[in-house]
Amino acid sequence: MRRWMGMPIAAALALTACVTINVYFPAAEAREAAKEFVDKVIGEDAQPSAPAPAPEDQDSGGGMALRFDPLMLLGIGTAHAQGTPDITIKTPAIQAIQARMAGRFDGTLRKHFDSGALGFTGNGEVAVRDASKIALPDRVKVNQAVADQNRDSKAVYREIAVANKHPEWESQIREVFAKQWVASAKSGWWYQSGGSWKQK
Repeated sequence: MRRWMGMPIAAALALTACVTINVYFPAAEAREAAKEFVDKVIGEDAQPSAPAPAPEDQDSGGGMALRFDPLMLLGIGTAHAQGTPDITIKTPAIQAIQARMAGRFDGTLRKHFDSGALGFTGNGEVAVRDASKIALPDRVKVNQAVADQNRDSKAVYREIAVANKHPEWESQIREVFAKQWVASAKSGWWYQSGGSWKQK
């Protein structure tokens, strides 16, 4: 009899030891971080924008999926790493990349967005859309600036994921940023959608 009475206690202890850590991508926080970052790169000349819309495949509850957890019946909560997930963009590495991108945007890229020569791609980068709108002597300089901006874009998406201790979030961060570049773009700038160029 004593042996059977110990079984519920052993089962409860086993369940307690199996608390899982579920960290979901914080989509709402990522959108806010992307808006802050992008607006600083594009500058005050950009039109005011709301955070980019949530990706269709993400939940809209701030990235935190609501799921039934049987451990709740026993008063055992599901652990979330570091509490509620957040997106941090305030690291020296990220801010250094942001400063480079902002300087390059003002120094070289902005006027070519205004002319329609450049546009934002669907993967969060910059592309030459119409080289004929760039004066021949400037083309090498503009192509180099585009390449440098894209290198920094890739680096910042990776750095944000790593800084938040979730390198697996890199592709989701890129997706959120890709939408935000378009959301923050000035009227008349070009962007890719569904593989074709469109003017905002």
